[in-house]
Amino acid sequence: MSLNTVRHEYKISKADRERRAGHKSFLIWFTGLSGSGKSTLANLLEIELHKKGVSTFCLDGDNIRQGINKDLSFEPDDRKENIRRIAEIGNLMVEAGVVTLAAFVSPYIKDRENIKSIIGNDNFVEIYVNTSLEECERRDVKGLYKKARAGEIENMTGVSAPYEAPINPDLEIITDNQSIESSVKKILDYIFQKLKQIT
Repeated sequence: MSLNTVRHEYKISKADRERRAGHKSFLIWFTGLSGSGKSTLANLLEIELHKKGVSTFCLDGDNIRQGINKDLSFEPDDRKENIRRIAEIGNLMVEAGVVTLAAFVSPYIKDRENIKSIIGNDNFVEIYVNTSLEECERRDVKGLYKKARAGEIENMTGVSAPYEAPINPDLEIITDNQSIESSVKKILDYIFQKLKQIT
C-alpha cells in the first residue's frame, strides 16, 4: 500500500444508505465444493429478495475470474488473493447499502476468516453448502471433475486440492437430501431477521 494515501471519510454513511433502502446490508457468502449448488441457491435467493424490494447483487466465481481476477491461477497463493479481492469488492457493495451474495468455493478456513476481518462479523453471513463429493461428481455440471480425474485440471478442490469445511457456519445447507425450495426457504427465514436490524 502506498504511504501517500489517506482514507477519505464521506458524509453519507452505510447506516444512511440502509435507512434509505429500508433494510440492512451485508455479505452472504456461499462456500462449498464445485457443483454443490452455491450459484443456484444464490441466484434463487436473489430472485426472492428482489421480489420483496431488497437491493441485491450477485458475485459469482466464474464471472469474477473472467474479469477483475482473470490474472489469477488456481494455485494456493492466487486462490488467497482471489478471495481477498472479492471480499474488498463485497465490502464496497455492502457499504453502498446492497445485500451482496457471493458464491465461491473458497476452500480455506483462513481465507474465509480474512473475509470477516475485511467486512466485519456483523456484515458477514457464511452459508456452507454441504454436498458430498460423490454428489458433486455425479452432477459435474461443468465437466470439471471428469477433467480433474483425467489429469487435465490441477489443483481441483476435492480431488487434488483440499476443501476445509466451515467449523461453525451461520447456516449449513445439505443439498444431497434437501430440495432446492426448502433450502432457499431456510436461507430466507434466516436472512429476513437480519434484514430488519436497521439502526
